[in-house]
Amino acid sequence: VLSSIDAVIRSPRAPPLIYKHSKGPVQNCVKENGQECGFEHLLPTIEMWADQLMAIKDLHRSLRKLSLEVVPWHITNAQDNREAIRVEDLQFIVDAMLEEMENKEKSSQSPSLQTLLAIVSHFQKLFDVTSLHGVYPRMNEVYTKLGEMTNAMRNLHELLELDTSAPPTVVVDTVGKLCDIINENVTERVQQLLGTQDIHSIMDKLEEHECFFPPFQALIQELLCLLEISNLDDILPAVKNLK
Repeated sequence: VLSSIDAVIRSPRAPPLIYKHSKGPVQNCVKENGQECGFEHLLPTIEMWADQLMAIKDLHRSLRKLSLEVVPWHITNAQDNREAIRVEDLQFIVDAMLEEMENKEKSSQSPSLQTLLAIVSHFQKLFDVTSLHGVYPRMNEVYTKLGEMTNAMRNLHELLELDTSAPPTVVVDTVGKLCDIINENVTERVQQLLGTQDIHSIMDKLEEHECFFPPFQALIQELLCLLEISNLDDILPAVKNLK
């Protein structure tokens, strides 16, 4: 029997921190025939295990008290002092408290009612919404406008050959420069056509054009009809053929 107990104590399943060889001089148990028995370590080891089992009961009692503070609604059946305490019982209490702590952490991350009301009120101020009933329609409108603006900016980036990370200010500046170039070209062409660079002379030329062009256009249209032609370049040859 002692050999079997010793085998259990020395087995890998035995708690490694509980079973330790004695550091002092070994007090050998001598049999009647003078041989050492070698079982003198069994009694202190078993006593140590018994103390640990009693400590488990104390730990269970402390965990139950803590559980009543953390999860008071989690009722567990009180165990008789004579009933053995299992490690599963301790694990069950600890898991229940950990689950409650995780739930509290998740609930603390969700916004409170006051925070949600403040967000809605801020949205109403930003987008001029006078009532709660108008919040959802204005949200949809803002979402639609934002999508349109995003698509427009994306197209402008591609047309102007800008990087996609370029801010809107860069896009506006580029469009402004492009408009300036176009306006300069148009001004130069007008000056070349009218043969003057003075703004007052240009205005006079335009007024003369407005007075002259309508009668000239009417005359050309009548000639095209009389000569039964459709091209302006064919007027002169058709008139020569009338001689």
